[in-house]
Amino acid sequence: MDQTVLITGASGLLGANLVRYMHALGYQIRVLVRPGADLSVLADIPMDIRYGYIDRKASVEEAIQGCRYVVHAASLTTQWGTAYEAYQTINITATQYIAEACMAYGVDRMIYIGTANTLAPGSKSAPGTELNAFGLHHINSGYINSKYVALQYIQEQVQQKGLPAVIISPTFMIGAYDIKPSSGQLILHGLSRSWMAYPSGGKNFVHVTDVCKGIVQALDRGAIGEHYLLAGHNLTYKEFFRTVDAASGMVRRKLRIPGTLLRGLGRAGSLLERVIRRPVKLNYAGAYMLSLDNYYSGAKAARELDIQYQDIDTAVADALQWFRQQRYC
Repeated sequence: MDQTVLITGASGLLGANLVRYMHALGYQIRVLVRPGADLSVLADIPMDIRYGYIDRKASVEEAIQGCRYVVHAASLTTQWGTAYEAYQTINITATQYIAEACMAYGVDRMIYIGTANTLAPGSKSAPGTELNAFGLHHINSGYINSKYVALQYIQEQVQQKGLPAVIISPTFMIGAYDIKPSSGQLILHGLSRSWMAYPSGGKNFVHVTDVCKGIVQALDRGAIGEHYLLAGHNLTYKEFFRTVDAASGMVRRKLRIPGTLLRGLGRAGSLLERVIRRPVKLNYAGAYMLSLDNYYSGAKAARELDIQYQDIDTAVADALQWFRQQRYC
């Protein structure tokens, strides 16, 4: 098995960066991706590509057999416009298949990539930590709820069956190779205009390469069954967009959308979804998250996994440079 690692979600922001990061460290890279997945951003990286589906047991078993490590980074992440059944299949069932195969084929260590929002967020002065309970079930987010169920499953398998898993929960990742783009949409938001509207809340931002380092460190020094938040810097959206303006050389007028107004629009969107039975761009879950003080601490990972978080200015500059090279902006 040597240093062979299976990485799921290689076509996403974290997966693409992790493939590059681990390849540079000498790991043998194997990826499991859907047929037709866009891997152009990794065209220069030698890797063993297995085509299949993470929610099909046979595909998962074939991909994991012979691997020493597995990093399960794939998930359905959209916050609105998707039925819960889709989240259940990709985020829960696929996680079960991967955990079962890791135990069946004697994988040394599985890294499960969760999300910070399975832990209740806090304020800037008292940010959320790994000790916080699940606190966002009331907004009925299919993404967050399904990730919480999958997290509970992983923890149960560790305790009951000896699954050698470590849980890594990043906050909002920023960086290069965001081909879709995913989190980079926030950087590109209103970038070509002289003014922009922004939500009233805030969140924690982390450089994607810091998350990659945390994953690799967890393979060696992460305690089995432990949960590590990878959380860099807590910023309001206004502070974040000021950072984007500084990196881009722009000066934009900014209009703050009050939280009550945003949540009201979200409630209207959720009602419209039920009436027309089609997804809309903004529902209550999405609006609530945008107006929330969504802050976390990454102190535990810094201490136990030896992570030093890069400045948010560096993360934004790296992402913006890549977007410009790819002519996204």
